[in-house]
Amino acid sequence: MRKLVLAAALSVAIFAQDTTNFPVLGKVVRLDPKLDELLAPDARLEVISCCFDWSEGPTWDRKGGFLLFSDIPRNSVMKWKEGEGISLFLKPSGYTGAVPYGKEPGSNGLLMDPEGRLLSAEHGDRRISILYPDGGKRTLADNYQGKRLNSPNDLTRHSSGAIYFTDPPYGLPNNVNDPRKELDFQGVFRVTPGGAVTLLTREMTRPNGMAFSPDEKTLYVAQSDPEKAIWMAFPVKDDGTLGQGKVLAEVTAMVGKMKGLPDGLKVDRAGNIWATAPGGIHIISPEGRTLGRIETGEATANCAWGDDGSTLYITTDMYLTRIRTRTKGAGW
Repeated sequence: MRKLVLAAALSVAIFAQDTTNFPVLGKVVRLDPKLDELLAPDARLEVISCCFDWSEGPTWDRKGGFLLFSDIPRNSVMKWKEGEGISLFLKPSGYTGAVPYGKEPGSNGLLMDPEGRLLSAEHGDRRISILYPDGGKRTLADNYQGKRLNSPNDLTRHSSGAIYFTDPPYGLPNNVNDPRKELDFQGVFRVTPGGAVTLLTREMTRPNGMAFSPDEKTLYVAQSDPEKAIWMAFPVKDDGTLGQGKVLAEVTAMVGKMKGLPDGLKVDRAGNIWATAPGGIHIISPEGRTLGRIETGEATANCAWGDDGSTLYITTDMYLTRIRTRTKGAGW
């Protein structure tokens, strides 16, 4: 019922935004006094749009001043801009085949690079792609040693220009048991500007969201396995490969008690990890201590820094939400 009431309140503003009086969702749970440095006592999670099938992979376009995010089941990338609201940016976004392809065919993680090009982790076409502002897509990676990728999920960019990405089976119509699956593992990969694809680790059962620490010496990777719901921290070597990872934090005990699993994540300029997990967004220190949660009450997929770098935009199931913070994203 709560969803229906909130959706009705937002229905007039789905495709045209003429208000800044947005509904509020969830609450902030404070577990450590240091959270006050990151979120003001009156910080609120605003619902700025709604009624998507499954919103994912947000990224902020600094040049255009707008947010892009995936609606995976609808095979679409949506655009949200202050004062304008929602519009369709790209369709198809992740599957260009001629026959139906599973329940989640579209793009998942998105990333706007410094040149204004949109990089996508595509489920249906099973690739990492790049969309040029003047039109046309190019494939950056779609196989490893001649075997097709599973369904690229999330991605992040290193200052060297290399793209790091995760490859769980969620976009395959029959998941890990799909007969189209060619790799016998779920990997974390890197594709260099020259196009070389390197397997960085295959030790994670369900690698998902990822982000670098501000100094790029650590790569954080979420594992959305309900049997071992964790975040790993991998040291990044000088050649860009990864060293032996360690478990930064774990929320397996929360699985099933609150909606969601470890999924997308972002890092702020102080190195704190803002990570989706059971309950919403968990704010985790670089040492692995949970400072608090933004409890959305919904299965929460991913997040991205936007505006001047201090607003966290969150894809929250059928909703697009945001919260103002006292910090800024890494790189802002």
